[in-house]
Amino acid sequence: MQEFSVLMSVYKNDVAENVITAVKSIIEQTVRPSQVVIVVDGPIPEDSMHALNGLREEYSDLIELYPLEQNVGLGNALKEGMQYCRYELIARMDSDDIAVKDRFEKQLALMEKNPDISIVGSDIAEFIGDIDNVVSVRDVPAEHKDICEYLKKRCPFNHMTVMFKKSEVEKAGGYLHWFYNEDSYLWARMYLAGCKFANIKENLVYARINEATFSRRGGKKYYISERDLFKFMLNNKIITKGEYRKCCFMRYVIQVLMPNCLRKFVFIKLMRQKPAKEN
Repeated sequence: MQEFSVLMSVYKNDVAENVITAVKSIIEQTVRPSQVVIVVDGPIPEDSMHALNGLREEYSDLIELYPLEQNVGLGNALKEGMQYCRYELIARMDSDDIAVKDRFEKQLALMEKNPDISIVGSDIAEFIGDIDNVVSVRDVPAEHKDICEYLKKRCPFNHMTVMFKKSEVEKAGGYLHWFYNEDSYLWARMYLAGCKFANIKENLVYARINEATFSRRGGKKYYISERDLFKFMLNNKIITKGEYRKCCFMRYVIQVLMPNCLRKFVFIKLMRQKPAKEN
């Protein structure tokens, strides 16, 4: 199996216990990463820093910490962290999620079998509180052509699940700041750069959600961010004027007009899949 880095970012609102769980889930894999780069995005609580230092001592052969003096946002933090990733393959992971044990094994196998693929993600199972309390599944298209179509209206990758080629991301300009949409902005630029996309149709990450998840997806500032992203896609001929107007209208209704309780219902019941029942 090819060597690869894992890229994470931790900031002040992350819970120390969740960070420990997230990091251990990407180290205790069937295929272990070769390097784990963790960017500390500005000052964080003492217990979180203590947890990170403890993890670095426990896994001194893998974990590298890169603290930033002030919070710069996820896009800029990942841009900073990428320069420390030594390997061509980089896997993303969020600081409060849990990776399935064979996540990396499956992603590496797909990329080795399909060397033209630039990035591969997967579906996610979203849970509240405990990993056994899965409330929804965010599934995404598997094939390149379907992902390219999906990209025109919604984010085609679950960011915390992706594994990508560093050179392909750099070819598209790398991570850049875009309020709450640094990932979608990158996928659009990778599309323009002719990158090849894929998703694995399995839940390879358990993603932690809560009430704040839906409030973050609302408000005028978030709407403007998405509107401007669609404007970027319009200007670069990824979408048509009709598609631009439709996307902006839908975002305005969901993100500006809806109260958070209704937005939560729409996201979980209408924009997600029901979790599969255990046998």
